[in-house]
Amino acid sequence: MDITSAQCWERSHSLARRPSLVLSVVTALLGGLLSAATGPLAAAEETAAAVLYEAEDGQLGGVAVESSATGYSGTGYVTGFDAAEDSVTLTVPDSPGGLHDLTLHYRGPYGEKVTSLRLNGAGAGDVTLPATDTFSTVPAGRVLLEEGDNTISIVSNWGWYEIDAISLSPTPPRPPHQVSGVPVDPQATPEARALLGYLADGYGEHILSGQQDMASLRWVEDNVGRTPAIAGLDMMDYSPSRVERGTTSTEVENAVAWDERGGITTFVWHWNAPTGLIDEPGNEWWRGFYTDATTFDVAEALADPESEEYGLLLRDIDAIAVELLRLQDAGIPVLWRPLHEAEGGWFWWGAQGPGPAKELWRLMYERMTGVHGLHNLIWVWNSVDPEWYPGDDVVDIVSADSYPATGDHGPVSATYERLVGLVGDEKLVALTETGSVPDPELLRTYEADWAWFTTWSGEFIDDGVHNPLPFLQRVYDDPGVITLDELGDWRSHDPAARPRARN
Repeated sequence: MDITSAQCWERSHSLARRPSLVLSVVTALLGGLLSAATGPLAAAEETAAAVLYEAEDGQLGGVAVESSATGYSGTGYVTGFDAAEDSVTLTVPDSPGGLHDLTLHYRGPYGEKVTSLRLNGAGAGDVTLPATDTFSTVPAGRVLLEEGDNTISIVSNWGWYEIDAISLSPTPPRPPHQVSGVPVDPQATPEARALLGYLADGYGEHILSGQQDMASLRWVEDNVGRTPAIAGLDMMDYSPSRVERGTTSTEVENAVAWDERGGITTFVWHWNAPTGLIDEPGNEWWRGFYTDATTFDVAEALADPESEEYGLLLRDIDAIAVELLRLQDAGIPVLWRPLHEAEGGWFWWGAQGPGPAKELWRLMYERMTGVHGLHNLIWVWNSVDPEWYPGDDVVDIVSADSYPATGDHGPVSATYERLVGLVGDEKLVALTETGSVPDPELLRTYEADWAWFTTWSGEFIDDGVHNPLPFLQRVYDDPGVITLDELGDWRSHDPAARPRARN
């Protein structure tokens, strides 16, 4: 029985959102309130001409103003974000235009949440709101204001949070990136060093195009007329708890064939839980990477290295190491992205919080490099929250996945800025999964210097809605987007060289 990746993968869709109405707000200088701000933009906002816009003065859509909690600014705060269309819209009057840093002032007493932004009625990305019982701030990326009046809407998304205000300050010029391009593995292969050096030298100058799944990559070739530079593949069907149920995979062979064409390979691993698969309707065994489809507890397994469960973790890591060694033997470096989206909690490796996830990452790193001698891997971490970050010594690249509302081709600016802050701008930042491809023109305007994007497979690339074909053709023809034919010989990359720009 051959259970394919396409048959087994599921992806939730963002809730539909409606544009909000435009109303005016009262503005005030932020002053001393920002002295308690948290996040990488706080210091900049203290020195820039930051202006505060109170949420309670905005246009309310399905929400209400309250004042029972303490610590808010102004006369109250907005609460009741419990339906997909709930929103508050603020007007920024008489703006001179230009790029501005946006900060959300909020309270998140019900755990970590996500909100969606709209700028002048158009999608402007999502912002993660860390849990907090007190009113705090979170950087929300950059917004490009038009001259005159502008509107900024905060739309429910996950909901269940409270909005106090927003603040805006002119964006200062971005200083040069500090990325070294040196692998964390001191024994990294020449191919891995060349690849990371190539990516680092082009960082901020262009973005590499990528596509998940070889069938979807061929669709891009056939319909867009260009070939992505990066192929996204999956170790999923090499997981032992899947193999014992009949799965087979040719993803290693796909990687070898792709490498022969001169492309770059990235691998994710939808790691089916080693044991404890529920295997009942709705939670079938092939959904075993999801938290709700297994009883496997990663924290308990890691707590007892003598346990059967710990041994099964090692068994699974060893099985995947065998496949990665085949690629090392072929001289193929891999952008390796295991334990992805850990902080979301929907996969079992993140279900018990940041501690076990970070411990598992380090266990995998140490076993693959130290026991198996795997040195062709460039280690790509895939969560944004600092509490989840396993450490600079075991991470080469930080990344995020983004599935915005259909039609939102924004630069995913808020997430990019958080990742830059996470690593002090000393490591590459990549958009490792996306439903809608960001517009390259907006990426340049917002200085969102993602190293690469990888569009997810199936409907996300070929339904004509998430990414309409004329838009995809414009993306792939953009001079700042690198395709397969423009990679050149990255294996022998000279750090002083730059890829040839498109004419």
